[in-house]
Amino acid sequence: MIKEKSKDRVAQLFRDRNEDSKIMSLFLTAGYPDLESTVDLILGFEDNGADMVELGMPFSDPLADGPTIQYSSNKAIENGVTMDGIFEMVREVRKTSEIPIILMGYVNPVIRYGIGSFCERAAEAGVDGLIIPDLPVEESGILEVKAEEYELPLIYLVAPNTSDKRMQLIDDKSQGFVYCVSVTGVTGARDGKEVSKSVNRFIERVKQNITKNPTMVGFGIKSHEDATKIARDMDGFIVGSALIETIRSHYPDKDWKDEVFAFVRGLKYGKN
Repeated sequence: MIKEKSKDRVAQLFRDRNEDSKIMSLFLTAGYPDLESTVDLILGFEDNGADMVELGMPFSDPLADGPTIQYSSNKAIENGVTMDGIFEMVREVRKTSEIPIILMGYVNPVIRYGIGSFCERAAEAGVDGLIIPDLPVEESGILEVKAEEYELPLIYLVAPNTSDKRMQLIDDKSQGFVYCVSVTGVTGARDGKEVSKSVNRFIERVKQNITKNPTMVGFGIKSHEDATKIARDMDGFIVGSALIETIRSHYPDKDWKDEVFAFVRGLKYGKN
């Protein structure tokens, strides 16, 4: 039975966006730095300016990720994170928050769990969409059918080496938004000039070819200044590795969460 959603949180987020501000989405590996902190971090992110959260599903062979997110995935696996545990984390967030939550991860754990069961339980928990970076749009048919059945938007990625024709296909198949990868390569915080230069080379093609969906830019953003510059012509920006690095730098100090939330505020609003 299809879960009846109270509202489409992702679509509502973009409909309500003030044109003068950018949507900020944060990536957090579920179960990192420990199992008990994930829910508190998500709620704290929201309180400090996050508009959306991409919750990473740890996998032992994260081929699209650089060292930082590989590290957090390995730690989360060592901590004993499971898919059912991730669904429970989302359910806990839903007790007090309507922040959009996107599950992001690789296709192997989804297949192992069972595509139908995965989509059903994700929807029941209150998940708002899926990003599966290693599943090409041309090969996503089975997941697409089940995701549609359970009203889980599939969000696809485009990069500087994506052709115009393929951008148009991805725009047609994506729901919620299109994830624009600022540079070709694995995840990781990069020098702002490198990212900005890469974005400027393909931003016009994105604007020409992605016409149905909002656009979010990610990979390499590590400061408010980076976000302001890189997301200038986008609807918002995504920060992952720089956030994970901040957690890693301060955990398990007594005030580690305060430091992380201060970093989040800085990303959204600039220096406090």
